[in-house]
Amino acid sequence: MATAWITGAHGFIGRHLAKHLAEAGDEVGGIGHGAWPKAESARWGVSAWVEGEVDAASLERLAALGGAPESIYHLAGGSSVAKSLVAPLEDFRRTAHSTAALLEWARLNAPSAAIVAVSSAAVYGKGHAGPIDEDAALRPVSPYGSHKVVMEELCRSFAQNFGLRIAIVRPFSVYGRELSKQLLWELCLKLERDEPVTLGGSGEELRDWLHVDDVARLLREAASRASEDVALANGGRGEGVTVRAIAEMARSAWGDGPNVSFDGQRRLGDPFSLVAGRKRLDDWGFDWHVTPETGIADYVRWFRGRTGAGEDHAVGETELRGAALQMRAIGAVAVDDEAGPIARARGDAEKEVVVFDRG
Repeated sequence: MATAWITGAHGFIGRHLAKHLAEAGDEVGGIGHGAWPKAESARWGVSAWVEGEVDAASLERLAALGGAPESIYHLAGGSSVAKSLVAPLEDFRRTAHSTAALLEWARLNAPSAAIVAVSSAAVYGKGHAGPIDEDAALRPVSPYGSHKVVMEELCRSFAQNFGLRIAIVRPFSVYGRELSKQLLWELCLKLERDEPVTLGGSGEELRDWLHVDDVARLLREAASRASEDVALANGGRGEGVTVRAIAEMARSAWGDGPNVSFDGQRRLGDPFSLVAGRKRLDDWGFDWHVTPETGIADYVRWFRGRTGAGEDHAVGETELRGAALQMRAIGAVAVDDEAGPIARARGDAEKEVVVFDRG
């Protein structure tokens, strides 16, 4: 039985990845923020959990619980574009410093481990008219995206200088069960309350939608491709689906409900198209299993069957509005790794930022 570690295992993607790896036969250890009762972490396939920063002390604690890993999935890092604008140094510490600490620990203690670093489509920035290939110029427009670029460069440096085997994946718009924020969450809240739904933009904006179960499969595939040359792949289907179409899928799966409308306002820097080029995944022979239609219907079923109102992870109004003003000033675009554009549910400030899970 191979040992796999996940930094940020308590986050949205991290939990689903842990379950996927455990079902594939791996012994899964996790590290990150948040108390996680053993019964609950075990439900997600995590046999050893260390609550703390990604640093040498915490990594040593995890190693003491189950030995050195054969694979490491690095999902921990800064949690949002909004927070990176409010506290850029903290975002740098969470993303860049944690990556350096992890790579240094691996260099000294697990040099043969396959490492998968989960980056972001935010590294590409704005101004892309069609599918974005992996060799496209990196022009991040927020500290969040810039720090992901730093993370990638650290990976390349450790691979080149110390022979670590690494793969980098840049996910686009990831969604799925347990995601209690962002577009689908806000839509379903409105549908549940039978309230009118108004979203920003025209509704024709294109996003590349990925079900989290498929993303977990992709990350495991990436681990098998890790090398000293640093394998790199977009996490995307290569197919853009409009925000309007996604909203209608959710409404249809709900069984009718209030109409979804759009305010027609396109903000400066808001990309019309954010779609992955998938040449690298074609080279890998990787196929996506869950279509947007199937995945959205599954999300609605989960939402309607949840036992409580769920936890809303959105950042506070004051922080959102402060970040929105800063984003307007720099013409920044909020690029989302998990669920695409946000519903106009709590005002213009939230519509301009994207919130990420924190591990």
